[in-house]
Amino acid sequence: MTYHWSLVCSASDEKHDASGLPTVSSLGEPWLVAYDTKPHPDTKALLPSRPWNMWRYREWMPLAPDEKPVTLGEGCTPLLRAPSLERGTGVATVWIKDEGQNPCGSFKARGLSAAITRATHAGAKSFVIPTAGNAGVALAAYGQRAGAEVRVYAPRSTPPRIVEQIELFGADLHLLDGHIGDCGKAAREHAVASGAFDMSTLREPYRIEGKKTMGIEIAEQLGWSLPDCIIYPTGGGTGLIGMWKAFNELREAGWVEGKLPRLYSVQSTGCAPVVKAFEAGALATEPWPDPETIAYGLRVPGPLGGKIMLRYLKECGGKALAVSDEELQAAADRIGVREGIDMCPEGGAAVVALEKLVLEGSIESTDSVVVFNTGAGWLYR
Repeated sequence: MTYHWSLVCSASDEKHDASGLPTVSSLGEPWLVAYDTKPHPDTKALLPSRPWNMWRYREWMPLAPDEKPVTLGEGCTPLLRAPSLERGTGVATVWIKDEGQNPCGSFKARGLSAAITRATHAGAKSFVIPTAGNAGVALAAYGQRAGAEVRVYAPRSTPPRIVEQIELFGADLHLLDGHIGDCGKAAREHAVASGAFDMSTLREPYRIEGKKTMGIEIAEQLGWSLPDCIIYPTGGGTGLIGMWKAFNELREAGWVEGKLPRLYSVQSTGCAPVVKAFEAGALATEPWPDPETIAYGLRVPGPLGGKIMLRYLKECGGKALAVSDEELQAAADRIGVREGIDMCPEGGAAVVALEKLVLEGSIESTDSVVVFNTGAGWLYR
């Protein structure tokens, strides 16, 4: 089969074709998908006739013309104005992108839909993943949708509701002492021993492509314009990497014009490797010792995509900052009362980051801002 994309190493000029089941480059770095052609602006006229899910952007996705995606209707989540945040911060325009309304209750549905689609078309029959929670739920669900076997490694401290969801979808769940890094080691060992395909963050190239649809969606929801700022809770970083990739692709194809958004990465003070590296001016992150936070999606001590995130944050004029668990949980609870949005702790972190960025002058009252709620709060209770 001839594909309309290839793979480029994120840290070198190494290239790879799109066949088979690629993992990482010879340097151990993530692959990025590079498309041979750009979708014509006239393609936008086709969108109203398509289903309201992320595969409406199929020309921007790693999907051959005769292929069908493995889908549960993911994507196209609401972009909701947040009057209480506008009043509280003095920022004229604030939206909340509510990813908790995805299948499985989180943004992980996007990445796993794209990754499972490509892997099953390439012949994979079984999958393994380490998870802080939501990715395990999504892989379990999409694996069942594809008729594949799924094994999930998760920390023993994973919230009970998330554990229940993983088991509900029939995955082979293994709870381990430690954090997601320990689960990642176990997942890689299982992949070698069993032949299961490893779906760890950025150890295959297509979860980014699913996550980048968040950026395309925002552009469409804003009439093919872009906000000034995006605040994104960051663990493994596929969403941040994917959106910056999407914005550049959209501009190169002529679908949007003007300046691209500033991206702000927010982490917990209990696990902030990206923040520490950014503030030090480093080119790569270092593993965070003894990570601890109630925002389980942020408890990623050694993100494989650290180098890419740091590079993109510099390119866009953004920054990384950390907030405390007490702050992020209070903010998530407050948004539930004031906006009627069931916000996860990670989304609460993004709200606190907005308030801090306004106070320090990084975000001005005239800016338009999108704050991400990456999952449903009920999964944590």
